[in-house]
Amino acid sequence: MNIETNLLIALLKLTRDGPVSQEMINKDARISQQMGNKLLRTMQNDHLVFVHNKIVEVGDLERLEIAVKAIKSGADVERVSDLLQWKEFEAMAAVAFENNGYLVQRNVRFKQGGRRWEIDVVGYRKPLVVCVDCKHWHHRLCSSSIDRIVSDQVTRVRALIRSLPDPKIKMPTESLSTLKFVPVVLSLIAGEPKFHERVPIVSILQLQDFLNHLPTRINSLLCISVGDPGTCIGRQKKITDEGLSLSEPS
Repeated sequence: MNIETNLLIALLKLTRDGPVSQEMINKDARISQQMGNKLLRTMQNDHLVFVHNKIVEVGDLERLEIAVKAIKSGADVERVSDLLQWKEFEAMAAVAFENNGYLVQRNVRFKQGGRRWEIDVVGYRKPLVVCVDCKHWHHRLCSSSIDRIVSDQVTRVRALIRSLPDPKIKMPTESLSTLKFVPVVLSLIAGEPKFHERVPIVSILQLQDFLNHLPTRINSLLCISVGDPGTCIGRQKKITDEGLSLSEPS
């Protein structure tokens, strides 16, 4: 790794619990004080860190930006993943949706069928409701594990639809029949397959590209809808799966 990458890794490692001294960062990155201070000044100009009285502070969103920057500069993805906290990964996904015009809710909890459910991130931009399960794994999974993860997420999305309307969930109840609910599994690293049973498995680094193309590729993905407009909301509903056979986007 180059000098800058070493510094980025040191920042992720040492700022998990709050501010840290420049001296500790330089020591962990194994770089000179002069070089470390120069790089930190540049990062402060880029609004990635805040340095005051030789103490370095990094916000939650900035830690995510540093993580992405570290990966792009050649850092090992698994190592970066280990240095991120679970909520940071989830927050990064929420910010991406908000930046693309989605109304976002995190940790959406609801009751349906006699049990409690939770979806990590729900992004709404009519007519799409993208339901994201954030998986912080940092190694490749076997096919049976992927099958279970995808199946569980589809089941959660079906339960969410059956629970509506719910005043705690920000969604226009008058147009439920027009909405398309899209289950998505989000991971830190890219891998194979990119789709499983028409459910996309998206790397956090590819999320922006996925959102850019989602409206035009929606027919190739699994979409779950309420069904007939007259179906009684709040009781057992007829759920229909929409979508053509999957053709992976080029």
